Amino acid sequence: MTLQIDGERLWRSLHEMAQFGAIANNGVTRLALSEEDRRARDQLRDWALQAGCSVRVDRMGNMFLRREGARPELAPVVTGSHGDSQPNGGRFDGIYGVLAGLEVLRTLNDRQIATERAIEVINWTNEEGARFAPAMISSGVFSGEFSLEYGLSRRDAQGVSIGEALREIGYDGERPVGGLPIHAAFELHIEQGPILEAENIAIGVVTAAQGQRWYELEIVGFSAHAGTTPMDRRRDALLGFAELVTAVNRIGLDFAPDARATVGMAQITPNSRNVVPGKVFFSVEFRHPQEAVLEQMEQRLLAAVGAVNGDALSARAERIFQYRPIRFDAACIASVRQAAQTLGYSHRDMISGAGHDACYLSRVAPTAMIFIPCVDGISHNERENITPGWAAAGANVLLHALLAHADA
Repeated sequence: MTLQIDGERLWRSLHEMAQFGAIANNGVTRLALSEEDRRARDQLRDWALQAGCSVRVDRMGNMFLRREGARPELAPVVTGSHGDSQPNGGRFDGIYGVLAGLEVLRTLNDRQIATERAIEVINWTNEEGARFAPAMISSGVFSGEFSLEYGLSRRDAQGVSIGEALREIGYDGERPVGGLPIHAAFELHIEQGPILEAENIAIGVVTAAQGQRWYELEIVGFSAHAGTTPMDRRRDALLGFAELVTAVNRIGLDFAPDARATVGMAQITPNSRNVVPGKVFFSVEFRHPQEAVLEQMEQRLLAAVGAVNGDALSARAERIFQYRPIRFDAACIASVRQAAQTLGYSHRDMISGAGHDACYLSRVAPTAMIFIPCVDGISHNERENITPGWAAAGANVLLHALLAHADA
């Protein structure tokens, strides 16, 4: 019989972990380095120790759960994802990949299977970017995209830095961030989109990921009394904001079908019903699998900002984050395909529309990703859901992909 994980145990672990930060409608709010995150990390650490693993934490709070191999001098094979969530998010985004990795280690223990190389499960800090921007900050430090000083200095809306939050919850580890050899890496994740479920396909073989660019924009006008200021004398920042929101949407449509263009956050000042808005601060995000197209989208945005900027309004845009489109490692991709075929699962190649820690990790190690379906493609929402069968299928593919490299 083909080796498989314990699907019921994985499903129990997922739902036990979901108690940390549980909200109504089966959702989760477990922001990075919050008290809820601390409790989830403690539970993960305890489970790993019970499974005979060592647990180490680096200076960005990334957790490494290691099942030793017969030859500890060899570079390990790694898997994992993240434990933090979006506000009012789902119980599977990120943490599924971490707990599926733990389930692989438990299964190898159950079957008394030794591997040549160690297998490590990584729980990355602040993948979501919901509390601290930018997203994927810790895997970015690990891969050399950001300095350690930059990572530790990022602050949330209350002014708390990542370094301070790590100390507060007791996860400011001593292990250096990055610089460690990795033989191969895999990240298992829910698709966060509708394709696999709509096509009744069990496994997504992720070959590449879209690039992203994030921007912060500000439009400054003049706050004035809404009742006494004539329409032709107003310097209404919200009007400029409306023009730019329309422009962003047009840019996304003009580079369809692969482009994504989003205004996801806005702060209106003074945000009073009887005051003409004097300032709007907001975000813009672009995604596309081609770097040249992302550059064209950016130039279109800057032109739109320039058109708003004038005598009545002052407008500016700053790019605060980017990563280039990436292609995953051919050998790792082949291992995922072979695992799906061996297990008899339907599968198809995919490009990830979302950012993942695997994208940064791919800069320093051969890497690939595995997707499973999610109900109605919903994610970053308390209605996010998967089935036990989908969860087990993805973990089984992960198990066989890891084994293919752990003895190589």
